This record gives sequence, C-alpha cells and structure tokens, in this order.
Amino acid sequence: MIRTLTLAFVLSLSALLPAQAEPLARHLFGAAQRPSEQAPAPIGFYSRGCAAGLVAMPENGPTWQVMRLSRNRNWGQPEMIGFLQDLSVKATQIGWKGLYIGDISQPRGGPMTGGHASHQIGLDADIWLLPPKSLRLSRSDREKISSVSVRTEDQTRVTRAWTPQHMALLRAAASDPRVDRIFITAAAKIAMCNAAPRNDRKWLQKIRPIYGHNTHFHVRLKCPPGSGLCEVQKPTVAELSKGGDGCDETLNWWVTTYLEELRNPPKRPKPTGPAPKTAKTYTLSDLPRQCQNVLASR
Repeated sequence: MIRTLTLAFVLSLSALLPAQAEPLARHLFGAAQRPSEQAPAPIGFYSRGCAAGLVAMPENGPTWQVMRLSRNRNWGQPEMIGFLQDLSVKATQIGWKGLYIGDISQPRGGPMTGGHASHQIGLDADIWLLPPKSLRLSRSDREKISSVSVRTEDQTRVTRAWTPQHMALLRAAASDPRVDRIFITAAAKIAMCNAAPRNDRKWLQKIRPIYGHNTHFHVRLKCPPGSGLCEVQKPTVAELSKGGDGCDETLNWWVTTYLEELRNPPKRPKPTGPAPKTAKTYTLSDLPRQCQNVLASR
C-alpha cells in the first residue's frame, strides 16, 4: 500500500513538472511490484509501451524454471505465459528436461530499470540456450548459474555448444502461429540455414539475426486478436524476407559489413540537436497516454 501511494504521488507530481523535470519512465515502472488490476492488454509498441493486467509465469513448473527471480521480470500477457509453458513441453520432446526462462516483462511492463529496449508490453520473452540439467534449482542457484554462448568469438560460427536439439527447439518456437519473430545470434541463423532441408524452410523466415543474443533467444509474439492498443511491428517478417527463408544477402551482411563496422567503426559526422529518446530516457509523457492509468491502477 505504501509503495502504491508513493507511486500515485509521483505520478500526480510529475504532471505539474516541466517535461525536462519529469521522472524517467523506467524508474516509475521499475518501482511497481505487482501488476495492475485491469484486463490484460498490451499497450503501445514492444519498445515503447506498457502492459495492463499481466500475469506471472510460475517460478517453477514440471518443464520449466524462471531464472533471476530477483529481477521480478516474470510477468507477461496470458498468451505469452501459455506459449512458454507449451514450448517447455515441446522441449522435453526433443530431449531436454525443459526450459530455463529469462526476462519477460516487469509487473506493469514499461521501460525496464536498466533501460532494456524491448520487453515493455508483455509479449517478449528470453529463453536460455542452456539445456537444463536440473529443474530443481534453488532461488540462490538461479542467481548464480549462467547460460552458454553458442557462437565463436568472431561471431561468424556456432560452437560445440550448439546442437541439433537447439535447432529443433527454435523450429518448434518459430512454427507456432502466435510467434511474430525470434531474435538470435547471426551464427545460429547461418547454422540453421545450412542445415534445414529444402522442403522444410518456411519457419526460418521468423528467425532474425541480431547482435548479442548468443546465450538466449528472444521470442516476440504477435499482437493478440482484439488488442486494439497494441502496435504491430512493421515491416512484417514475411515482408523482410520477401516470402523466403531469410537466408539471403541480409544475413551475409551481418557477418561481413556489420561485424567489420563493430571492429573498425567508420567515422561519421557528429550528430547535432537533441539526442533521440530511448527506453533509458523516456518519461511517462513519451509513452501512450493509457500507461498513466496502468501505473495509477491498484
């Protein structure tokens, strides 16, 4: 109750302050410890929004465990919680004990305290690439254990940690009609492009290469039917892939031009004007107006 009153007071105070003095949205949403007592609804975009009525992914299940419980980021839309539970069962069918689940969303979504760009509307989730050896880890164990990297240091190839079971799990996730796209290291995408048979490649178009996702893959669900406040991501994966599998020149760019620019950043003119807003610098007024109600709700 004290935390709720404090949050409400901050919200009312922020309305009276000039824009430059508004508290950061990540601090407001990071302070919420419980979801809003509202009907579930994703509001805004995956990287600029909030979430009403989220539900918790149970910390333990017969085929999963939630990791890093101290973060309190095991909250998602009902569609996401159902998807993760279903995928954890499929993981047992490929030979894993289940899944280790990473970040989903904060209790009311919104920008995360650390400024993570996405995971703001309850439709993003991180799944560890570490095959579980045990689903009976203590809370303490889940703070200490780390996942495994599946790519080489030069970021162009997978390591021995990558197995056919990883590809089978990604295929199962990408084949689910609830899934919009999946982000993973480019090395894993390349490995799957090379291994997939010619008559079973359509699912690959949902697998999108991205920097940094070498210890987990990031699942993004579509806006659920009837969620009018949820902003659909454009272009769609099909448009990005032009109906293909995504194993094209765009992927080659990731392991040539992009990596070279990481190693030797090109000289670019210094930007002028104010820096663009990001999840780290959003204030409440930068988010959809319905997010004020999400924070103010009990």
